[in-house]
Amino acid sequence: MRSPILALALLAATVSARQAPFVKPALAARATSSSSVQSSKSALDVTSALTTTDVNTNIAIRGGDDDASLILNKKYLNVISAPLTVGSLQFLVGSLYCIILWTTKLRAPPILTPSGRTAVNKVGFYHMAGQELSMMSLNAGAVSFTHIVKALEPFFSAMVSGVIFGKWMNPVVYATLIPVVGGVAYACLKERAFSWLAFYTAMGSNLAFALRAVVSKSALDASGGELGENLTSVNLFGIVTCYAFIQSIPLFLMGEGLSFIQLWKDALPNSSTYELVKGLVISGLFHYLNNEVMYLALSNVHPVTLAVGNTMKRVFIVVASVVVFRTPITVQAAIGSAVGLGGVLLYSLTKQYYEELEKNQAA
Repeated sequence: MRSPILALALLAATVSARQAPFVKPALAARATSSSSVQSSKSALDVTSALTTTDVNTNIAIRGGDDDASLILNKKYLNVISAPLTVGSLQFLVGSLYCIILWTTKLRAPPILTPSGRTAVNKVGFYHMAGQELSMMSLNAGAVSFTHIVKALEPFFSAMVSGVIFGKWMNPVVYATLIPVVGGVAYACLKERAFSWLAFYTAMGSNLAFALRAVVSKSALDASGGELGENLTSVNLFGIVTCYAFIQSIPLFLMGEGLSFIQLWKDALPNSSTYELVKGLVISGLFHYLNNEVMYLALSNVHPVTLAVGNTMKRVFIVVASVVVFRTPITVQAAIGSAVGLGGVLLYSLTKQYYEELEKNQAA
């Protein structure tokens, strides 16, 4: 069953964002045609090689894709401040990408059983909620601030994994998440770019993506064709994206209506229709490919481990956003971020130690 709390939080955030005044565009989402096409081509080449790379490489590649995806998203939102509609259109781009691969037989098309459709519908809702809340957070605040808050993802994943899987880790492992939470809290305290809307939508995104990872892991681990045929990790994410797009339609219509059309017209004096469409397609492809890599990694690791990898990559996102958008970060935010990332490393080492200890005891 979908979380009613998450659904209500998403609705409340949508209403709040609609009532809040939008910030005027500060930067134009312009990039040269050659560099944009080359970036998109590189991302496509990366995906085709993922099946032969190890998990660490997958996560590292995802960090680079995520940097590009988030910066492109922020630049686009600076021009067209309609996060729900832009997020939904990105789902559409990803869905069309998958449909092309399936219809041309470049990938074996998946076939879902009734239970498979139920499971994918649930994952699609969590994916849709997490992405739309992330877009709202990016629209309301700085990229650096959003991802300082989203460094709490391991905490949410650990709790959700324990509740749903019933697999609780050693208490010492959970204790290592304290500096992660404390560091993030300290980094956000008196942060110059602080925004309550950005904060609670980023927190809601953490919860939604934690639920998505855990439920997706359960689906990926299902055996015997219970959920369907040809359900590889990339095919599963493709179907999830299609479901997420369908579920996002009523949300953006309710939250933003047809304001996207007017915002598009307002952006035309500074950007051509071609540039706006190209920016939307490229950001949608980067978003899709970034998450496809995540599903490849998720098929081989525990959801909490993946969340830790996501947190490690956020330092690169924060640095990249500061360079691109020239958003100042206080010394306090830097210290808090360092403490949080140190806690992530401590978590990883502690978890590995107790896993090895359990294996030795079992042997």
